[in-house]
Amino acid sequence: MTTSRRYGTVLTDHTFTVPLDHDRPDDQQIQVYAREVRAAGKAGRDLPWLLFLGGGPGAAAPRPLGGEGWLHRALQDYRVLLLDQRGTGRSTPVDRRFLAQVGDPDAQAHYLSHFRADAIVRDAEIIRRTLIGDRPWSVLGQSFGGLCTVTYLSFAPQGLAEAFITGGLPGVRATADDVYRALYPRVVAKNAEHFDRFPGDGEQARTVARYLRDHQVVLPSGRPLTVGTFQSLGNLLGGSDGSRRLHYLLEDPFTGGTEPSDAFLSEVDWELSGIAGGPLYSLLHEATYAQGEGATHWSAQRIRGEFPAFDATAALDSGAPVLFTGEMIYPWMFDTDPALRPFRQAAHLIAERTTWPALYDTDRLRANTVPVAAAIYYDDMYLDRDLSITTAQTIHGLRPWITNEYQHNGLRTSNGAVLDHLIALIRETP
Repeated sequence: MTTSRRYGTVLTDHTFTVPLDHDRPDDQQIQVYAREVRAAGKAGRDLPWLLFLGGGPGAAAPRPLGGEGWLHRALQDYRVLLLDQRGTGRSTPVDRRFLAQVGDPDAQAHYLSHFRADAIVRDAEIIRRTLIGDRPWSVLGQSFGGLCTVTYLSFAPQGLAEAFITGGLPGVRATADDVYRALYPRVVAKNAEHFDRFPGDGEQARTVARYLRDHQVVLPSGRPLTVGTFQSLGNLLGGSDGSRRLHYLLEDPFTGGTEPSDAFLSEVDWELSGIAGGPLYSLLHEATYAQGEGATHWSAQRIRGEFPAFDATAALDSGAPVLFTGEMIYPWMFDTDPALRPFRQAAHLIAERTTWPALYDTDRLRANTVPVAAAIYYDDMYLDRDLSITTAQTIHGLRPWITNEYQHNGLRTSNGAVLDHLIALIRETP
């Protein structure tokens, strides 16, 4: 265990050994890393623990750089544990080098099936008991971490003293198809808002898409920049500054020439790599919605066919806007992205997997006794607010805060105001 002091905090490293498959605790083991953060002035006090479950899937916990408003607010009342969820960060990694050692695609798909919310929650329970024994702790779930928190409330509520959820209430009965049918219209609305805000971007997007349709363009990473890849930049539109970032990309993609500039291609490459993160994000994105019987069968690709406005070829022919897509993973990405190509066969097997463990227990949620507060972002592009509101009504005692003041990344951008509001909701006298 290593301890250091930085930015007015005391940081302590923790590493835990957990089973890859919790139903087979004596079989293969993996490592899970977490960073404990305490305010330097309160390091000697026995403050309650707050487990932070971050976004993803497949994203490591944030690294404290100083100035994080939500963390500063949390440290007033808690010692915070930033968990590198299994397969991410300093935990036993999932990358193309490691996965090659696992075996054939069938073995890889089986291995990867153990990296969803159900396993993450069981990891958290081992960590909790190791650190504080039978005492419950608090949890803060952002985005995918919110999905994990609802799984926690479903299957291990005895481990929780209270729960805060920001932009992460899932549709507990929604299939992947239900999720994408709800989200594609949200993405259409975000496109409309963007083009209203920046009227020239519609024609710029058409110009770029037309060029990509007629030419082969390769990004510095080796990834082909196809029309579909270009459209996937729309994932930016769900963040508070995403529309502006997309606009600046489109300001002058050709820099006065007839071909996309090196600067444009580098910026696009950087944005795309930032969107996807590690391979688990792409491999398990649809699987985060799967439970019980039934495969996802590349749901985002299938449901997209129900929304012809996203057909860029037809749009270029008809003069309609070329729409950007959102947080959707498509099978062709595993053919074109060099970082994902090694996982292609395993990805298809995951998409065809017909049996998944349950993620939520609606009977348990209806009988919930854990204090819960949740921020539901009215304009959220990544989690449909109507599905979130239905879940808020399902979890007994949950106190929702529905707001259009922030986007999906409101926890990070609100300088602590979102977490402060949720803490106040929990502490209000009923």
